[in-house]
Amino acid sequence: MVRLVQDHLYRRSVALVLSMQVNLHRIIAIWVLVAAFACGLRLAFPATPYASAPWMSAAGLAPYLLVVAAPVGALLLGLKLFPAGRVLAQPSFRLAQVGRWRKIDCLKAREMSQFGLYGVMASLLLGIALNVPVRTLEFLSAVPALGSYPPSWYVSMYAVMLADVVLLSSMYMFAFAMALRMAPLFPRFLVMVWGVDLVAQLGIAQLVVRIGDVPPAVQMALADLLTGNVKKVLISAALWLPYLLLSERVNITFRNRMSA
Repeated sequence: MVRLVQDHLYRRSVALVLSMQVNLHRIIAIWVLVAAFACGLRLAFPATPYASAPWMSAAGLAPYLLVVAAPVGALLLGLKLFPAGRVLAQPSFRLAQVGRWRKIDCLKAREMSQFGLYGVMASLLLGIALNVPVRTLEFLSAVPALGSYPPSWYVSMYAVMLADVVLLSSMYMFAFAMALRMAPLFPRFLVMVWGVDLVAQLGIAQLVVRIGDVPPAVQMALADLLTGNVKKVLISAALWLPYLLLSERVNITFRNRMSA
């Protein structure tokens, strides 16, 4: 019975990964349409009334163009830098020193059943991809559009939150592209993204404190949002870092080594 369940879950993971690979351009198109619609709704409810139509102002429209286009650009860049089917060189220095491993030839690794993005690895791949719509939805729901003549404190806070969603969404999508193309640097890049995410949330909290004149209610709502982001990053790292270090599949696929 347990074997049947494992086989079923494995087949579903294979179907999921193949679906993402085959339908990637369709997924991108759906993202652009849905994200553009959500950004349009956000533009309809600004922090202060518009003096003119928001699409007539670069300052009103450009931020949301970045929110929609930046992760797509990062994904396409990653796919271009790591072409499909190419055998990429391993890093000269190993950061993952936990466990006992022995090197295997890259061609032999590709012939092994544990090579690839299936099984538990498919869940990690999906989780990375879902970071983008989740982070974007949080930004759109928590941060109103600027409108015309907003207070200076709100302009500063808006700029910081915009930079956060654009930068982190792009980095997570680049990590997704690296994983999809099985780039050897993917595990350490993902760990770096988690670190940048944590530093960004803590840095935003410090910057907002220094801005001044921010209403207490806004400070509390922002603190809840940033705290939630920090918790999500810590939970992700706690769940997935041991897997990235110790998984036989990860080590065969990304590090060309197997258990000694």
